[in-house]
Amino acid sequence: MNTPIPAQDVRPEPGAISRSCILGLDLGTTTGWALRSHDGLITSGTVNFRLGRFDGGGMRYLRFTNWLTELDRLSGPIAAIWFEEVRRHAGTDAAHVFGGLLATLTAWAELRGIPYQGVPVGTIKRHATGKGNAPKEAMIAAARARGFSPADDNEADAIAILHWALETNGGLG
Repeated sequence: MNTPIPAQDVRPEPGAISRSCILGLDLGTTTGWALRSHDGLITSGTVNFRLGRFDGGGMRYLRFTNWLTELDRLSGPIAAIWFEEVRRHAGTDAAHVFGGLLATLTAWAELRGIPYQGVPVGTIKRHATGKGNAPKEAMIAAARARGFSPADDNEADAIAILHWALETNGGLG
């Protein structure tokens, strides 16, 4: 069995990001995602992990795991993942959902040796709009200016995360 490489020890070789399948995520009950495939095509959308009436609390995270696995199988292999690193939440439930999704994502990536990195909200907003405290509408407008039609701010944020990763070589310059 291969031992996963700790994500913090992985540094992409120059140009590797531009030819790899990479994923940007805005984690939440409605998770925004943007994926750049090996051929350079960027697709994006949202996926809802709201619990159903008869679901146990862990079902959200099982569905998220299954979704990641299917995305990796159909579009991957995913070479790296960037996600919005939220430090402040509107409420306790949002914080719990984010924490659970983050734990699920990092465990899933560690098992597969896929590097991952959180990007502060202000960094993403500043890169997309020039303002670190840009409102949701500005993030949607920034995604539209790049030629996308995001369904909501979750998808717009994921598009911004992906573009940040591509344009900064994952924060390495």
